[in-house]
Amino acid sequence: MKILVAAFDPFGGEKINPALEAVKKLEDTIAGAEIVKLEIPTVFQKSGEVLRKKALEVKPDMILCVGQAGGRFALTPERVAINQDDARIKDNEGNQPIDVPIKEDGAPAYFATLPIKAMAAKIKEAGVPSAVSNSAGTFVCNHIMYQALYLSAKELNNIPAGFIHVPYIPEQVVDKPEKPAMSLDDIAKGLTAALEAMVEYAGKEDLKLVGGTTH
Repeated sequence: MKILVAAFDPFGGEKINPALEAVKKLEDTIAGAEIVKLEIPTVFQKSGEVLRKKALEVKPDMILCVGQAGGRFALTPERVAINQDDARIKDNEGNQPIDVPIKEDGAPAYFATLPIKAMAAKIKEAGVPSAVSNSAGTFVCNHIMYQALYLSAKELNNIPAGFIHVPYIPEQVVDKPEKPAMSLDDIAKGLTAALEAMVEYAGKEDLKLVGGTTH
């Protein structure tokens, strides 16, 4: 089994992206699966092009994209990606699409096809905070999750794909005392647990656990 794990470079004025740094720390084999690591640019459209090129080259069995969500306290597997770019800030090449469809021929939304509840449960078993998230936002994280699922549906025989957000690391919140942070080692530990769950539940139904929110 081969899993493509893609993570964004720094953006929004940050000098580091914990998503990328944590992915770099992952073992090359997890639960018997080969882990193929990919750095992707925090750029609308280009991120999808980079992911597509690598995926068609390596032909993975699953895709997991990873991004930073400053302000969250836990690792959060995402449930859904919407077919809409609505950027609050510019991406790393100055693009700021407002109310623009990601794919004109794509579905209004795609649900993650990874076992997101099993992933969250496994992360918590590893001693790392985790919860299912029901919004990946409308920036490049939602964009790449949508691109991954679109790619899976159109060109990769519906292989499981999805996205997980990670928090800031401590050095990023020195001047943001109101923001939570998590150590890079714990983020990498959580991602490892998520990947273990992906392997364990490959071809199986996800866990039926409470994962909803009231708002």
